[in-house]
Amino acid sequence: MESLKNSDIFNRIQPHEYMRRFIDQKVRPDGRLLDRFRETLITSNVISTANASAMVRLGGTTVVCGIKAEVGEPSIDTPDQGYLVPNVILSPLCSSQFRPGPPSEQAQIISEFLSQLFTRQPHLIPLESLCIESANAVWVLHADIVCLNYDGNMLDASLLALTQALCQLRLPKAEVNEGVVVADKDDTFQPFEMTRFPIAATYCVFAPDAILSDPNDAEEQLTKETLTVVMDSDGDLLHVHKNGGAVMDMEKMRLCLHRTRERLAQLKPLIQ
Repeated sequence: MESLKNSDIFNRIQPHEYMRRFIDQKVRPDGRLLDRFRETLITSNVISTANASAMVRLGGTTVVCGIKAEVGEPSIDTPDQGYLVPNVILSPLCSSQFRPGPPSEQAQIISEFLSQLFTRQPHLIPLESLCIESANAVWVLHADIVCLNYDGNMLDASLLALTQALCQLRLPKAEVNEGVVVADKDDTFQPFEMTRFPIAATYCVFAPDAILSDPNDAEEQLTKETLTVVMDSDGDLLHVHKNGGAVMDMEKMRLCLHRTRERLAQLKPLIQ
């Protein structure tokens, strides 16, 4: 008991040195090896009032995604396409590091990341299938992604929850009748099949050579360099996002790509 108390004091006073001593032994304070992701659980249809929903538990991080579909006008540039509007919410209820008021910078960055990912990769969800009547009416999917408990790696958990919710999505049959959109909630359809869905894997770099998979909150706060790799379910590379630090050499990049493919194999059976 005394040794545990001393260890906790050491961690509070010198967190970087505390972490380094674990890393030198190729293990992390939570018992994981450097390349290990946390246990992941996915639950569908957790919000009865949403058109689709999912909850993801990634270690100590828990997020819920609820999708509500509304009728809107299409863009002039894309008259036959609907919209997906992700909105990530990090409130003080999930962690004391977040404050009430406008969305935090982290929440805005993740929301924009998700929006751009699905916009730039049209094969993931065909936005044309959200069209009710070209140049007149389309479905707008508002995806609220709420963090219930925060322990790092919000991006991976958010994308996973959004992807699972999209897999469950059903929309009411709708048509335009004399300028008014009429929807039949008793007659629903699946707007698209997620045959190729995206999965993200995030890594942080601690010290020159230690790359930690799926960083928790404590690890995120001790590192200034992160890398997120996004692949689709066929193993094709969709996006690489690096934040902070120096240029990553090819050997480290190959290591992250290899770990991401292993992560993809772990998660594919969970998404349905």
